[in-house]
Parts: sequence; C-alpha cells; structure tokens
Amino acid sequence: MEDIIRVENLSYSYDGKPAVDRISFSIKRGEILGFLGPNGAGKTTTLKLLSGLLPLQEGKIFMLGIDISRNRKECQAKIGVTFEEKNLYEDMTAEENLKFFAALFGKRKLDPRPLLERVGLKPGNKNRVQTYSKGMKQRLMIARALVNDPEILLLDEPTDGLDPISARAIREVILTEKRRGVSVFLTTHDMMEADILSDRVAFINEGRIVALDTPDNLKHKYGKRIVKVRYFKEGELTEEDLSLEEKETPRRIESIMRTYGVFDMHTEEATLEDIFIRFTGRRLEG
Repeated sequence: MEDIIRVENLSYSYDGKPAVDRISFSIKRGEILGFLGPNGAGKTTTLKLLSGLLPLQEGKIFMLGIDISRNRKECQAKIGVTFEEKNLYEDMTAEENLKFFAALFGKRKLDPRPLLERVGLKPGNKNRVQTYSKGMKQRLMIARALVNDPEILLLDEPTDGLDPISARAIREVILTEKRRGVSVFLTTHDMMEADILSDRVAFINEGRIVALDTPDNLKHKYGKRIVKVRYFKEGELTEEDLSLEEKETPRRIESIMRTYGVFDMHTEEATLEDIFIRFTGRRLEG
C-alpha cells in the first residue's frame, strides 16, 4: 500500500533550539497515526510543517507523492487541518464560516447543512460563533476541515478539554473519514485518545521519535501484564500486584486462596502512558 504521507529526516529549530530533530515516518491510505507526547515535545511544529504553515529547514515531506517544498499549494488543496487554537470567524454564523472557507478552495456552492449535521451541530442556527461553547467550536473546526473533501486530515489535539459527548462525536467523525480512505495525522497528549483512534502511534519526546508501532505491539513488547489480587488479611482488605511473567505467580495466588480467600482478582496490561514513561521518564500530560 502506498505512502500517502512520507516524512524524511525532518528537523526544525526556533532561534537555534531544535523543536523537531531528524524525524521520519509514513502514513498509509486510510491509516490514523497518533503523534503522542507531552506539550512542547514537537507535535504542533510537525503538524505546521506538514500543513505548509512553516517553511522546511531540513528534510523532506511528500503528500500524495508530491514534494511539499515544490508544490505547497497543490498539497494544501488536498489537506484538511484543525489547530488547537480556534481560528474561526466569531462574528459569523457556523454556516457562514463553512461557506467562506469553502470559497477559499473554489467551492462557491457548498451546502453547509450536511457537514454541520455530521459533526452534531444544528443547521440553520443564526447565532454567531462567539456564542458557541468550546465543544461546539471544536465540532465546527472539524466540519471546516472537511469542506474541501480532503484526502489527508491533520488534527491538533482534536478532543482536548471537551466533554465526553462532544469528544465521542468528534472521534466518530474521524473514524468515518478513516473508513472513507482519508489518512489522518493526529497529535495528542491523551494516551486513551491515541489508543482508541490510532492504527499506529509515534512517541515524540524533545523533538525526537523514540518509538513507533501499533498500540498493541508497544504494550505487549514493552509492558508488563499483572494480576491484581485483593483479599482480607487480619480484617483489612489487602491488594497485591503479581506479574504474569513470573513463574511463582500461580503458586502465590494458590497460597492466597488457601490461606485467606480471594475477594476479587483481575488482570491489567500496560497503558501507552506506562510505555511512554518507560522510554522517556516523563508523563504524557503537560
């Protein structure tokens, strides 16, 4: 399967300080790549380089086989982008926003109502966007990214800070686009978000990719599976974590059951955040 996005040895510095440091990755058609890391790790800089908002300093980016440094406008015509900052026209209605941005792509007869319905916004709302909640604005940002029927979506923290209902609605839109064959580059510091949406994840820390694989492969390769056993000991509920990789674990569980009786027991696998901490010593949040 062809690479829809291919990045080769990409680097970018602000005032001599590297924000992105020689990273390489690719994204297939219909694939979601989660770019996972804490704030300041280089996620948004990478997205701005992919979208053409920042000029290339070192490295190459190919979109749909096109060298972005040579044909930036051609690439941008096939990309939908959302940034964490809400750069909407707040004095306009939602429909006016979508019509305006569609016109920038040469689509002057866009019917915005189906797009609004897709993201869970009510068509015909005459209120200005400045009256919208954060979740409604984010839904509108996603709709705006779809006005040109993009083949690539670049999404910067698309559900950050949203209530569960709004976050779920946006995730479903993203997965629908994936099923349509759209390739998605998704930045996030939310490991649960990445796990739910991503076919593969890249861990970025201090501008460098430190791991890149499917969530399951990363958890099985680098994580530890444990069984949590809770039992009453001398009248108090006691919890014990036992590694499923240790040969002594079955005998220890048998001993607990024979001596105390088990209150409850369940297995747990490593999370993406556990794996990220193992690679970097840092938490994903903040």
